[in-house]
Amino acid sequence: MKTFITFIIAFFISLPSFSQKQKVWLDSDTGNEMDDLYAIVRLLKTPDVEVVGLSSAHFNNPDLLVFEKWNAYDTKGFNSVKESQRLNELILQTMGLTNIPHPIGADRQIGRAWGGQEPRDSPAARGIIESVKSLPEGEKLDILLLGALTNVASAILLSPDILPKIRVYCLGANYNQTTRAWSKNEFNIRNDLNAFDYLLDLKDLDLIIMPLETSRPLQFDRDVSYEKTDDAVPIEKILADRWREQNPQDKTRVMWDLALVQAYLLPQHSEILMVNSPPENKTFTVKIYSKIDKEAMENDFWEVLKRK
Repeated sequence: MKTFITFIIAFFISLPSFSQKQKVWLDSDTGNEMDDLYAIVRLLKTPDVEVVGLSSAHFNNPDLLVFEKWNAYDTKGFNSVKESQRLNELILQTMGLTNIPHPIGADRQIGRAWGGQEPRDSPAARGIIESVKSLPEGEKLDILLLGALTNVASAILLSPDILPKIRVYCLGANYNQTTRAWSKNEFNIRNDLNAFDYLLDLKDLDLIIMPLETSRPLQFDRDVSYEKTDDAVPIEKILADRWREQNPQDKTRVMWDLALVQAYLLPQHSEILMVNSPPENKTFTVKIYSKIDKEAMENDFWEVLKRK
Protein backbone atom coordinates (compact mmCIF):
# COMPACT_ATOMS: atom_id res chain seq x y z
CA MET A 1 0.00 0.00 0.00
CA LYS A 2 1.26 3.41 -0.88
CA THR A 3 2.13 5.56 2.09
CA PHE A 4 1.39 9.23 2.55
CA ILE A 5 4.45 11.34 3.10
CA THR A 6 3.87 14.85 4.36
CA PHE A 7 6.43 17.59 4.39
CA ILE A 8 6.95 21.15 3.24
CA ILE A 9 9.69 21.46 0.66
CA ALA A 10 12.04 24.32 1.35
CA PHE A 11 11.99 27.55 -0.60
CA PHE A 12 15.17 26.83 -2.52
CA ILE A 13 13.84 23.46 -3.66
CA SER A 14 10.42 24.64 -4.80
CA LEU A 15 11.86 27.37 -7.01
CA PRO A 16 15.38 27.52 -8.39
CA SER A 17 17.57 30.47 -7.57
CA PHE A 18 17.01 33.47 -9.81
CA SER A 19 20.59 34.78 -9.53
CA GLN A 20 20.73 33.70 -13.16
CA LYS A 21 17.30 34.05 -14.65
CA GLN A 22 15.39 30.80 -14.73
CA LYS A 23 14.00 30.03 -18.17
CA VAL A 24 10.25 29.43 -18.20
CA TRP A 25 7.82 28.18 -20.83
CA LEU A 26 4.09 28.87 -20.32
CA ASP A 27 1.45 26.76 -22.05
CA SER A 28 -2.10 28.09 -21.75
CA ASP A 29 -5.65 27.37 -22.91
CA THR A 30 -6.06 31.13 -22.94
CA GLY A 31 -9.35 31.16 -24.83
CA ASN A 32 -11.19 29.09 -22.26
CA GLU A 33 -11.65 31.43 -19.30
CA MET A 34 -10.57 34.85 -18.14
CA ASP A 35 -8.04 33.86 -15.46
CA ASP A 36 -5.51 32.62 -18.04
CA LEU A 37 -4.97 36.19 -19.24
CA TYR A 38 -4.25 37.40 -15.70
CA ALA A 39 -1.77 34.55 -15.20
CA ILE A 40 0.04 35.24 -18.47
CA VAL A 41 0.34 38.97 -17.80
CA ARG A 42 1.63 38.33 -14.28
CA LEU A 43 4.38 36.05 -15.55
CA LEU A 44 5.35 38.38 -18.38
CA LYS A 45 5.58 41.33 -15.98
CA THR A 46 8.12 39.71 -13.67
CA PRO A 47 11.78 40.63 -14.17
CA ASP A 48 12.92 37.60 -12.18
CA VAL A 49 12.52 34.92 -14.86
CA GLU A 50 13.10 34.69 -18.58
CA VAL A 51 9.97 33.64 -20.45
CA VAL A 52 11.28 31.74 -23.48
CA GLY A 53 7.94 30.58 -24.85
CA LEU A 54 4.19 31.11 -24.66
CA SER A 55 2.24 28.36 -26.40
CA SER A 56 -1.46 27.83 -26.91
CA ALA A 57 -3.39 24.82 -25.64
CA HIS A 58 -6.70 23.42 -26.81
CA PHE A 59 -9.73 23.04 -24.57
CA ASN A 60 -11.67 20.54 -26.62
CA ASN A 61 -14.58 19.08 -24.70
CA PRO A 62 -17.88 17.33 -25.56
CA ASP A 63 -19.92 20.49 -24.98
CA LEU A 64 -18.39 22.01 -28.11
CA LEU A 65 -20.08 19.27 -30.14
CA VAL A 66 -23.58 19.36 -28.68
CA PHE A 67 -24.28 22.90 -27.46
CA GLU A 68 -24.64 26.14 -29.41
CA LYS A 69 -22.58 28.12 -26.88
CA TRP A 70 -19.41 27.58 -24.87
CA ASN A 71 -18.93 30.46 -22.47
CA ALA A 72 -19.46 33.46 -24.77
CA TYR A 73 -18.46 31.61 -27.95
CA ASP A 74 -20.65 30.19 -30.70
CA THR A 75 -19.52 26.58 -30.98
CA LYS A 76 -20.24 26.18 -34.70
CA GLY A 77 -16.88 26.09 -36.46
CA PHE A 78 -15.08 26.99 -33.24
CA ASN A 79 -11.41 26.00 -32.93
CA SER A 80 -10.29 26.20 -29.32
CA VAL A 81 -6.52 26.23 -29.84
CA LYS A 82 -6.80 28.96 -32.47
CA GLU A 83 -8.72 31.13 -30.00
CA SER A 84 -6.02 30.54 -27.37
CA GLN A 85 -3.39 31.45 -29.96
CA ARG A 86 -5.24 34.64 -30.94
CA LEU A 87 -5.32 35.85 -27.36
CA ASN A 88 -1.67 34.91 -26.73
CA GLU A 89 -0.65 36.99 -29.73
CA LEU A 90 -2.87 39.89 -28.62
CA ILE A 91 -1.22 39.94 -25.18
CA LEU A 92 2.30 39.81 -26.60
CA GLN A 93 1.57 42.53 -29.15
CA THR A 94 0.01 44.78 -26.53
CA MET A 95 2.96 44.35 -24.19
CA GLY A 96 5.56 44.73 -26.95
CA LEU A 97 6.85 41.19 -26.42
CA THR A 98 6.30 39.52 -29.76
CA ASN A 99 9.98 38.53 -29.72
CA ILE A 100 8.99 35.76 -27.30
CA PRO A 101 8.32 32.58 -29.29
CA HIS A 102 4.58 31.83 -29.31
CA PRO A 103 3.89 28.67 -31.31
CA ILE A 104 0.43 27.20 -31.67
CA GLY A 105 -0.27 23.93 -29.89
CA ALA A 106 -2.11 20.73 -30.73
CA ASP A 107 -5.81 20.86 -31.50
CA ARG A 108 -6.67 17.63 -29.66
CA GLN A 109 -5.47 15.11 -27.06
CA ILE A 110 -2.71 12.57 -27.47
CA GLY A 111 -3.78 9.05 -28.34
CA ARG A 112 -7.46 8.43 -28.90
CA ALA A 113 -10.71 8.56 -26.94
CA TRP A 114 -10.08 5.07 -25.54
CA GLY A 115 -6.49 5.79 -24.52
CA GLY A 116 -3.07 5.61 -26.09
CA GLN A 117 0.14 7.59 -26.12
CA GLU A 118 0.56 8.64 -29.74
CA PRO A 119 2.00 12.17 -29.62
CA ARG A 120 0.21 15.12 -31.15
CA ASP A 121 2.91 16.91 -33.10
CA SER A 122 2.64 20.70 -33.21
CA PRO A 123 4.78 23.83 -33.37
CA ALA A 124 4.37 24.12 -29.58
CA ALA A 125 5.72 20.64 -28.91
CA ARG A 126 8.63 21.29 -31.27
CA GLY A 127 9.25 24.67 -29.66
CA ILE A 128 9.50 23.10 -26.22
CA ILE A 129 11.96 20.51 -27.52
CA GLU A 130 14.09 23.17 -29.21
CA SER A 131 14.14 25.34 -26.08
CA VAL A 132 15.25 22.45 -23.90
CA LYS A 133 17.98 21.36 -26.28
CA SER A 134 19.34 24.90 -26.50
CA LEU A 135 19.88 25.10 -22.73
CA PRO A 136 23.43 25.32 -21.40
CA GLU A 137 24.72 22.28 -19.58
CA GLY A 138 23.28 21.99 -16.09
CA GLU A 139 20.21 24.19 -16.72
CA LYS A 140 16.59 23.07 -16.81
CA LEU A 141 13.46 24.51 -18.38
CA ASP A 142 10.48 25.12 -16.11
CA ILE A 143 7.21 24.45 -17.96
CA LEU A 144 3.98 25.85 -16.53
CA LEU A 145 0.78 24.26 -17.86
CA LEU A 146 -2.56 26.03 -17.39
CA GLY A 147 -4.75 23.70 -19.46
CA ALA A 148 -4.67 20.28 -21.09
CA LEU A 149 -1.23 18.67 -20.86
CA THR A 150 -1.09 17.69 -24.53
CA ASN A 151 1.82 19.84 -25.69
CA VAL A 152 4.35 18.87 -23.05
CA ALA A 153 3.37 15.18 -23.15
CA SER A 154 3.81 15.25 -26.92
CA ALA A 155 7.19 16.95 -26.60
CA ILE A 156 8.45 14.22 -24.28
CA LEU A 157 7.02 11.47 -26.47
CA LEU A 158 8.66 12.99 -29.56
CA SER A 159 11.99 13.56 -27.81
CA PRO A 160 12.36 11.50 -24.59
CA ASP A 161 15.88 12.84 -24.05
CA ILE A 162 14.46 16.18 -22.81
CA LEU A 163 12.97 14.53 -19.71
CA PRO A 164 15.96 15.11 -17.36
CA LYS A 165 16.11 18.79 -18.36
CA ILE A 166 12.56 19.89 -17.55
CA ARG A 167 10.43 20.63 -14.51
CA VAL A 168 6.68 20.58 -15.03
CA TYR A 169 4.11 22.56 -13.02
CA CYS A 170 0.47 21.91 -13.88
CA LEU A 171 -3.02 22.86 -12.77
CA GLY A 172 -5.60 20.12 -12.64
CA ALA A 173 -7.31 17.20 -10.90
CA ASN A 174 -8.65 17.07 -7.37
CA TYR A 175 -6.88 15.79 -4.29
CA ASN A 176 -8.54 15.47 -0.89
CA GLN A 177 -5.86 16.01 1.73
CA THR A 178 -8.07 14.46 4.43
CA THR A 179 -8.99 11.23 2.66
CA ARG A 180 -5.84 11.18 0.51
CA ALA A 181 -7.97 10.40 -2.52
CA TRP A 182 -7.48 11.62 -6.09
CA SER A 183 -10.12 12.42 -8.67
CA LYS A 184 -9.30 12.98 -12.34
CA ASN A 185 -12.85 14.15 -13.02
CA GLU A 186 -11.76 17.73 -13.69
CA PHE A 187 -11.88 19.96 -16.78
CA ASN A 188 -8.17 20.23 -17.65
CA ILE A 189 -7.55 16.54 -17.05
CA ARG A 190 -10.68 15.40 -18.89
CA ASN A 191 -9.48 17.35 -21.94
CA ASP A 192 -6.45 15.06 -22.14
CA LEU A 193 -6.59 12.27 -19.58
CA ASN A 194 -4.12 10.31 -21.71
CA ALA A 195 -1.48 13.01 -21.26
CA PHE A 196 -2.03 13.26 -17.50
CA ASP A 197 -1.69 9.52 -17.02
CA TYR A 198 1.39 9.47 -19.24
CA LEU A 199 3.10 12.17 -17.16
CA LEU A 200 2.16 10.48 -13.87
CA ASP A 201 3.70 7.25 -15.13
CA LEU A 202 7.07 8.89 -15.82
CA LYS A 203 9.16 8.02 -12.78
CA ASP A 204 11.93 10.48 -13.67
CA LEU A 205 9.71 13.50 -14.34
CA ASP A 206 10.03 16.40 -11.91
CA LEU A 207 6.32 17.21 -11.58
CA ILE A 208 4.33 19.48 -9.25
CA ILE A 209 0.52 19.54 -9.47
CA MET A 210 -1.78 22.25 -8.18
CA PRO A 211 -5.12 20.54 -7.47
CA LEU A 212 -8.22 22.68 -7.80
CA GLU A 213 -8.88 22.64 -4.05
CA THR A 214 -5.62 24.50 -3.54
CA SER A 215 -6.23 27.21 -6.12
CA ARG A 216 -9.91 27.80 -5.29
CA PRO A 217 -9.30 30.30 -2.43
CA LEU A 218 -7.75 32.83 -4.83
CA GLN A 219 -10.86 34.74 -5.88
CA PHE A 220 -11.06 38.22 -7.35
CA ASP A 221 -13.99 40.57 -6.89
CA ARG A 222 -15.43 41.94 -10.13
CA ASP A 223 -15.97 45.51 -8.95
CA VAL A 224 -12.60 45.70 -7.25
CA SER A 225 -10.95 44.41 -10.42
CA TYR A 226 -12.74 47.01 -12.56
CA GLU A 227 -11.60 49.70 -10.13
CA LYS A 228 -8.00 48.54 -10.14
CA THR A 229 -7.64 48.25 -13.91
CA ASP A 230 -7.11 51.40 -15.94
CA ASP A 231 -8.67 51.42 -19.41
CA ALA A 232 -6.07 53.97 -20.48
CA VAL A 233 -3.41 51.26 -20.11
CA PRO A 234 -3.92 48.82 -23.01
CA ILE A 235 -2.98 45.58 -21.24
CA GLU A 236 -5.11 46.49 -18.22
CA LYS A 237 -8.05 47.23 -20.51
CA ILE A 238 -7.67 43.78 -22.07
CA LEU A 239 -7.94 42.20 -18.62
CA ALA A 240 -11.00 44.24 -17.67
CA ASP A 241 -12.65 43.67 -21.05
CA ARG A 242 -12.18 39.94 -20.72
CA TRP A 243 -14.27 39.98 -17.53
CA ARG A 244 -16.83 42.35 -19.09
CA GLU A 245 -17.21 40.22 -22.21
CA GLN A 246 -16.94 36.70 -20.81
CA ASN A 247 -18.27 36.80 -17.26
CA PRO A 248 -20.09 40.11 -16.57
CA GLN A 249 -22.68 38.32 -14.43
CA ASP A 250 -20.08 36.93 -12.00
CA LYS A 251 -19.41 39.09 -8.95
CA THR A 252 -16.38 36.94 -8.10
CA ARG A 253 -14.18 34.60 -10.11
CA VAL A 254 -11.73 31.93 -9.01
CA MET A 255 -8.33 32.76 -10.50
CA TRP A 256 -7.27 29.15 -10.98
CA ASP A 257 -4.40 29.73 -13.40
CA LEU A 258 -3.08 32.80 -11.64
CA ALA A 259 -2.79 30.71 -8.46
CA LEU A 260 -0.36 28.33 -10.18
CA VAL A 261 1.76 31.13 -11.60
CA GLN A 262 1.85 32.92 -8.24
CA ALA A 263 2.74 29.75 -6.35
CA TYR A 264 5.63 29.26 -8.77
CA LEU A 265 6.86 32.85 -8.57
CA LEU A 266 6.18 33.33 -4.84
CA PRO A 267 7.10 30.05 -3.12
CA GLN A 268 7.17 31.85 0.22
CA HIS A 269 3.38 32.13 -0.10
CA SER A 270 2.68 28.47 -0.86
CA GLU A 271 3.31 25.04 0.59
CA ILE A 272 4.21 21.81 -1.17
CA LEU A 273 3.50 18.27 -0.01
CA MET A 274 4.70 14.93 -1.24
CA VAL A 275 1.63 12.68 -1.45
CA ASN A 276 0.68 9.28 -2.77
CA SER A 277 0.15 9.15 -6.52
CA PRO A 278 -3.18 7.90 -7.90
CA PRO A 279 -3.13 4.12 -7.32
CA GLU A 280 -3.55 3.31 -11.02
CA ASN A 281 -0.36 5.13 -11.98
CA LYS A 282 3.18 3.79 -11.92
CA THR A 283 4.86 6.44 -9.79
CA PHE A 284 4.86 6.03 -6.02
CA THR A 285 4.59 9.67 -4.95
CA VAL A 286 4.01 13.08 -6.50
CA LYS A 287 4.37 16.68 -5.30
CA ILE A 288 1.35 18.93 -4.97
CA TYR A 289 0.78 22.52 -3.96
CA SER A 290 -1.20 22.03 -0.77
CA LYS A 291 -1.81 25.59 0.43
CA ILE A 292 -1.55 29.19 -0.79
CA ASP A 293 -1.70 32.61 0.83
CA LYS A 294 -4.49 34.10 -1.26
CA GLU A 295 -4.24 37.62 0.16
CA ALA A 296 -0.50 37.85 -0.48
CA MET A 297 -0.97 36.55 -4.01
CA GLU A 298 -3.77 38.96 -4.84
CA ASN A 299 -1.91 41.95 -3.40
CA ASP A 300 1.19 40.98 -5.34
CA PHE A 301 -0.73 40.74 -8.60
CA TRP A 302 -2.10 44.28 -8.43
CA GLU A 303 1.26 45.65 -7.32
CA VAL A 304 3.11 43.99 -10.19
CA LEU A 305 0.46 44.96 -12.74
CA LYS A 306 1.05 48.64 -12.01
CA ARG A 307 4.83 48.42 -12.45
CA LYS A 308 6.20 50.15 -15.51
